[in-house]
Amino acid sequence: MPLVYSGGGEQEPVTDAQEHARKIRPQYARGELVRVAGGRNQPEAELIQGMLLEEGIPSILRRSRGFDVPDFLAAGPRDVMVPESGFERAHAMLSDSDLASQRPEPGQLPGIGSPGRLAAGILGALALATVFVWVLYQLAS
Repeated sequence: MPLVYSGGGEQEPVTDAQEHARKIRPQYARGELVRVAGGRNQPEAELIQGMLLEEGIPSILRRSRGFDVPDFLAAGPRDVMVPESGFERAHAMLSDSDLASQRPEPGQLPGIGSPGRLAAGILGALALATVFVWVLYQLAS
């Protein structure tokens, strides 16, 4: 008796892309891309991406702002982006493991906060530099 069933036609092997597409749930694949998490490097971001795929949420990786120059192509932090329809589920899943990023409030700049806070910081630095130059001028005279 043969060990392999020989009846029927030969089935084509399933490719990686087909296997990936089978896992994605269509209800999580609608809308614009939104940043849901970030990884310190590409392997960490790919781990987050794999966790999302296990829940049926599609995602892509994007190099974070400031690290998208040619010197950092292979290194640097990555943003994990998901469609808007999958954001709430992905955020809930990742917040249990402290991997989710905070959604910025409208009118806030990423990593800075409000534009008023940025302006206050710039004016404070300018005032400090002016005092420093004045002290150096007084010491030189």
